[in-house]
Parts: sequence; C-alpha cells; structure tokens
Amino acid sequence: MTATQIWSVGHSTLSYEAFLERLRTAQITAIADVRSAPYSRAFPHFNRESLKAALATDNIAYVFLGKELGGRPSSDDLFTDGVADYEKMARVPAFALGLERVFQGAKTYNIAMMCSEKNPLDCHRCLLVGRSLVEIGAEVLHVLSESRTVGHEWIEDQLLDMADKSHADMFAPRSELLIDAYRARARKVAYSKLASHPSKSLGGQSRDAGS
Repeated sequence: MTATQIWSVGHSTLSYEAFLERLRTAQITAIADVRSAPYSRAFPHFNRESLKAALATDNIAYVFLGKELGGRPSSDDLFTDGVADYEKMARVPAFALGLERVFQGAKTYNIAMMCSEKNPLDCHRCLLVGRSLVEIGAEVLHVLSESRTVGHEWIEDQLLDMADKSHADMFAPRSELLIDAYRARARKVAYSKLASHPSKSLGGQSRDAGS
C-alpha cells in the first residue's frame, strides 16, 4: 500500500513566481500554511491574504493551520527554559487535530506544508510537523529547489550528521539516536522568548520569523 505523500516547502526570499514554479514542479495543489504569524514585512506577497488570493488565481487551495501546527506556542507550559519545546507541543490535542487534517486532506490534494525558512532543518515544519506526520504513516518530501526534492529519511541522515550521532554508538538503535538529534536541533532553531536578536537561518529568515 502506497503511503500518503505530503510535501514541505519554505518560501524564504523567493518571488511569488519562483515560489509558484516550485509548487508546479512538485505538482502541489494545496498549501497548508503552518506559520504562527502568516505575514512577512520584507516579502508582502507571502502575507496570508495576498498569498491565498494569488494561489486561488493559480488553482491552488490554501488553508491556514498556524494555530494548530505553528512553531510559536501561546502557552507558557509549552516552553522549556524559554524555548518552544517541540516534544511538548506534539502532545497537544489541537496539534493532533491539525496533523490529522493535513493527513486526511492529502488523500484528495497534493499538499505542501509551508513556512518561511528555506532549509527544513531550520524549521518546525520538518523538526515537529514533518516528524509527526512520518510517525502516523505519511511519506514526507521536502522541496529544496525547483530541481531537488528529498525524503524525510534523507533529512534525518543530515540531522544525525549535524548532531555527530551517525557514528556515536554502532549498537544504539537509529530511533534512539534520532530522539537526541531532534532534541538538540530543536533547541538551536525553535522559537525563543529570550532571543532579543534571533540568529539568521540559512533561508535568510530570523529564528522566530514565521514560526
């Protein structure tokens, strides 16, 4: 049985036309916007209302799921030491409902979850939402450019390399190494209430931009 496919894409600093080309290349027919704050001062064509209208003109559906699947939680209980805790967020009922909505929608549409960061490893759409979708049986594919899309397993290989876990213990299960690698990466890139000058990601977005 073929797994349900769900894509991930970051708008980064792209023009709308370049962004649309990526969607068309991947044959995307619907966008699930997982930004907590669906606005961009520098790139207003990615503001929620503007983007929804433009996508409709190009026959691509749009749904905002930033409240359910966003990376910037509203509850203080979902932070650890001032940083958004993805493991806690994944256990919230509203998150599970949003996840199921994307999963079920993918049976009708070719859905891409969208956030602002270019690199999936800098973004909760990969480290939180993508990981959770894989756990419920989806095949998650990350659109890196017009000519390159990679599977979530490839992303996890990079995650292990970044955490220096790929050869840490030849006898440790991959799943165990990944838990630590996900946790370490999330601590570096997740939204922080303490970061007055958030570091820049590879996609040109600040640590908390669009999260």
